[in-house]
Amino acid sequence: MAESSVPSGPPRIPTAPHSEPVNEDRIYEAITHNYPTSPINRTTTNGSRIRRTSTSHSGLHRTGTHLSHKETHRDPNLDVNLPYRTLTEDADLAEYTVEKPEGEIDGGLSADGHSRYKLVTFLPNDPENPKNWSKAYKWYCTMVVAITCFVVAFASSVVTADIIGVEKEFHVSEEVGLLTITLFVVGFGVGPMVFAPLSEVLGRRLIYGTTLLIAVIFIIPCAVSKNIGTLLVCRAIDGIAFSAPMTLVGGTLADLWRTEERGVPMAAFSAAPFIGPAIGPLVGGFLSDAAGWRWLYWIQLILAGIVWVLITFTVPETYAPTILAARAKKMRAKTGDETHVTEQDLDTRPFSERLWIFLVRPVQLLFQEPIVFLVSVYMSVLYGLLYMFFVAFPIIYQKGKGYTAGITGLMFIPLAIGVVLSAFCAPLVNKHYLKLSKKHNGSPPAEVRLIPMMISCWCIPIGLFIFAWTSYPHLSYWGPMMGGFPVGFGFIFLYNSANNYLVDSYQHQAASALAAKTFLRSFWGAGVVLFTTQMYGRLGYQWASSLLGFIALACCAIPYVFYFFGAEIRKRSKYAYSGDDEENVKGASDTELERQMSYASVP
Repeated sequence: MAESSVPSGPPRIPTAPHSEPVNEDRIYEAITHNYPTSPINRTTTNGSRIRRTSTSHSGLHRTGTHLSHKETHRDPNLDVNLPYRTLTEDADLAEYTVEKPEGEIDGGLSADGHSRYKLVTFLPNDPENPKNWSKAYKWYCTMVVAITCFVVAFASSVVTADIIGVEKEFHVSEEVGLLTITLFVVGFGVGPMVFAPLSEVLGRRLIYGTTLLIAVIFIIPCAVSKNIGTLLVCRAIDGIAFSAPMTLVGGTLADLWRTEERGVPMAAFSAAPFIGPAIGPLVGGFLSDAAGWRWLYWIQLILAGIVWVLITFTVPETYAPTILAARAKKMRAKTGDETHVTEQDLDTRPFSERLWIFLVRPVQLLFQEPIVFLVSVYMSVLYGLLYMFFVAFPIIYQKGKGYTAGITGLMFIPLAIGVVLSAFCAPLVNKHYLKLSKKHNGSPPAEVRLIPMMISCWCIPIGLFIFAWTSYPHLSYWGPMMGGFPVGFGFIFLYNSANNYLVDSYQHQAASALAAKTFLRSFWGAGVVLFTTQMYGRLGYQWASSLLGFIALACCAIPYVFYFFGAEIRKRSKYAYSGDDEENVKGASDTELERQMSYASVP
């Protein structure tokens, strides 16, 4: 279809005539009426309904009547942004990924020849499908959500420029002042555990609009706070609320772009969460020098208010399950036929049951799976290092060299440049992965994802040792500043490789594995800022930074261990995919492989 024929935005389906509200029980009855012996119509001993068996292949291994979480077949259509967390394992998620000329997938016929149910799908070239919007409009939506991600990351670090101002005004210790960072980052770990699954139920647009509005509102008490308690409580609420956009942005881009188009948008986005923290101290330093610490919150309010308006009023819903659920509801109201449904309508489990599953599963993976645990530990070390820098740079430059907060902020520029350059190198990494994939007949083992990590992991300790041993007060400012460059350059490669490895290793459980990683890394990043000052005070500038360097050096062993022993570990795992030696899906196209690379966007 020619690009010019695609509308610039999603047109609306004509409003259905007025009808009685559709009752969910009527949907269930319509589905089961003509097929009383179907598994969907059976009940357990406690009266709860059993989910019907889908004819689709979910990639899960079944043993007898029990469904095991062990996955032994790679799913070539895997998309971690689909509602795996909130639907049962046998749900036919093809509904959300295929375009059918009739706009529906037939759920099969009953004994008397009637359709049991019809899963609503997009039509070919459907203008309501976000992937069919004009390229200009998709780029606009991409830039809005990427800027939102930047603003959130910026808000996490901008306050580090003038912690001293908060300490002096409220007469509190440095540790209490640093809680403005800690509580915010803790929110980054707590929020995704709830907001990510909620977005699978309610859609992305509602979560974006609601959480950003809450964040904007609670920035105001921070800026005008009269005591430290108000500041800390509101900062914690902001951290939780701001975590939602960070969680959803990667999925939004996957909603918008087809797999063959996704490389550049994803590379552009992947830098935003790391550029924001680097730019925050730079802007905050000069702003606090000129106007005081309260303006560090007013600037957050201005930027967050702008992105809230843009994302709420100019970016429509992009999540296919939510769009199709609304379409199915309109079709039922218009036709009176209750069999027009989506997988969400078919799932009759109470929300409390699903809530328990998606809250517990990340914890199970974190503490029962060595791959998830060690990768999460490594990412936590890196995330903690980033927030340690926000404390270490002022120690080196303000206390050690007597620089102002504004000049100290300039020292983060090489870190930001390193992040940008690594984002530009992402297509080269993708190209190398495709080359290796062809050698494995299109189905490479998950450990191939670790190769960029095995190379870039050395950048972190190199940068830290440069930072450490050039931090003497009598030496030039160039040394510690340039130590940030290899650190920034290595960040994206490491994060993208870790995310891709978890996705390939855990397939349908990948969303929970990524949630576990985010949870642990955020809590560690929140905690490290509280002892960084004491560590530099006791060990000195050089050995404190060297300690971080040695920890990063020790973590370099993690990708090598999994590269050589990961396949064996996955075989023994309860959840991980381990079908590399059992059954491979042959002939995966370059498009499908590029789709896999898009999972690097998960923050």
